[in-house]
Amino acid sequence: MRFAGSGDCPITALERDPAMSIAHPEAAIHGARLTIDLAAIAENWRRLGAQAPHIPCAAVVKADAYGCGLAVVAPVLWQAGCRTFFVAHASEAVTARSLLPEATIYVLNGLAPGSGPTLAAHALRPVLGSREELEEWAALGAEAGRPLAAALHIDTGMNRLGLTVPEALALAGDPIIPAAGIDLLMSHLVSAERPDEAINRRQCEDFDTVRRAFPGIPGSLANSSGCYLGAGIANDMLRPGYALFGGNPMPGRPNPMRPVVRLEARIAQIRDVETGDSAGYNSRWTAPGPRRLATLSIGYADGYPRSASGRGHALVGGVPCPIVGLISMDLIILDVTDAPEARRGEPAVLIGDSLDVDSVGHAAGTIGYEILTSLGSRYVRRYVESTD
Repeated sequence: MRFAGSGDCPITALERDPAMSIAHPEAAIHGARLTIDLAAIAENWRRLGAQAPHIPCAAVVKADAYGCGLAVVAPVLWQAGCRTFFVAHASEAVTARSLLPEATIYVLNGLAPGSGPTLAAHALRPVLGSREELEEWAALGAEAGRPLAAALHIDTGMNRLGLTVPEALALAGDPIIPAAGIDLLMSHLVSAERPDEAINRRQCEDFDTVRRAFPGIPGSLANSSGCYLGAGIANDMLRPGYALFGGNPMPGRPNPMRPVVRLEARIAQIRDVETGDSAGYNSRWTAPGPRRLATLSIGYADGYPRSASGRGHALVGGVPCPIVGLISMDLIILDVTDAPEARRGEPAVLIGDSLDVDSVGHAAGTIGYEILTSLGSRYVRRYVESTD
């Protein structure tokens, strides 16, 4: 199958086979299987766009499309109607351009020294955040005989990248702005997932002040959680990322997104241990009584966080089974005493069903973003297009 506008980016028959079980011969030679629902990604993009249907909805596909595979995900979003994409680095942008020859592609981390000619050659748009970047990009445009398109980053509270609000206002009317091809104003919300935080209102007000100083240039402020903060914060373009891939943009409330990823690992071995027996490195876990343990062929080298040791769990036959001992490089031990379906070769679900990426991140003392973007390369990957 080829996606419209994707160039030559077919998905293999194995990846697209919806009937492929974890016992499939290809899956059997991998320790775990990662299933990615492409239809859910497209549907999540539509749901996010519906929060402000009067303006376009872009897609942030940095970090290999949040671990889901840029080469597959970007064409799916293009086919769904997305026309503007954001990545972090120039290298990601070059890859995205090879997949999406007609898309508008912005580079969030700006104009790295020496990257300008490559960005210009591939019609990519840096998000400029300093006078130096503006001047460098404008000079490249002068060499090309025309301004090269770019965005302007205004820092309204994050204190990472971008011009401060006073610095941005000082550029109003400056010829460097048209010379640098500025066609979009951007800022990034600090606490969008916490709608009652006062900084949200302040950032919105500051960004509106800057927008009024640059009439005719559209602005973008709403990230995934920002899409749900109301019409006043949407501006002229939504740019969700995490929520596209199933993350909850409204923590503490029901997740409006469809789940996208499912991670399963096969049980490699079952053993019974007695009271006082230990398991894993440094004997960090000791059996409080007779227990049944299952070892999975997956570990932190596969991107499953070591910090979930003794805190996370997996589902075996739908039964929550705690992770015991330290997660090692290639193996995880579960206590499956209460899971009657646990046996060699059966799958354990590490992400999926009641274990969404946010809950897995919480159990590991981190966030779902890190879980997604750490998904490893050793899994067999299965791409499906569910209709749920």
